[in-house]
Amino acid sequence: MGILSRASYVIRSKLSAVLDRSEDPDETLDYSYEQMRDRLQEVKQGIADLTTQKKRLEIQKRRLAENVEKHNEQAREAVRQNREDLAREALEKKKSKMDEIESLESQIADLQESQNRLVGKKNELQSRIEEFRTRKETMKARHQAAEAETKVAEAMTGAGEEMSDVSRAIERSEERTEEMEARAEAMDELQESGAFEDALSDEDYIDRELSAVQNEDEVESELRTLKRELGDGTEAAEEHAETEEANADIESELDDVRDEE
Repeated sequence: MGILSRASYVIRSKLSAVLDRSEDPDETLDYSYEQMRDRLQEVKQGIADLTTQKKRLEIQKRRLAENVEKHNEQAREAVRQNREDLAREALEKKKSKMDEIESLESQIADLQESQNRLVGKKNELQSRIEEFRTRKETMKARHQAAEAETKVAEAMTGAGEEMSDVSRAIERSEERTEEMEARAEAMDELQESGAFEDALSDEDYIDRELSAVQNEDEVESELRTLKRELGDGTEAAEEHAETEEANADIESELDDVRDEE
């Protein structure tokens, strides 16, 4: 299993666990993004470790190359001194070091090839992470917008229900107000009609009717008395006027008689 395949498998496994625990897509996307970044860091660390190992082999190769040159000089010097035994030994060591160098070069080449592959995978993973980050932010923005829209819709729905309740409350208040106004008008009419006084009285209907007739009779009797009194006063005045007129006539006749004498 390649490193990207392994990273993808790990991310899917952990992402499934997160989805089982959480229903928040924002947290899920952020968690997945962080996991991918962790895998990228692991790839970078792998490249760094491989590069370090390759550098160590290259250092070892340089040292062996220095030894090869040293053994080569030793062989030359031994030949000049007619020491073929030493020259042969130096050349054997040179050959051994060159074999080691050849082996190191093969290992270094393999490490370089692995490094190149890892760098390519790292660049691919990093590109995918950047693409995922862009999609993640877009999805988060869409989710937040949808969530905000949902909350607004819920608020509007709640406001509609509340306004409906308020409208019903206003209607009930108006009905009660109209009922109270009608009762108040009825109370005024009863007050003016004397119904309250009748209600507080111990008299029944017959007593009230008889009392009303008696009151009418008393009023009529008093009216007749008043008319009679007024009528007597008028007759006396007329009689007095007639008497005065008669006296005046008599006085006039007396005056005429006195003039004739």
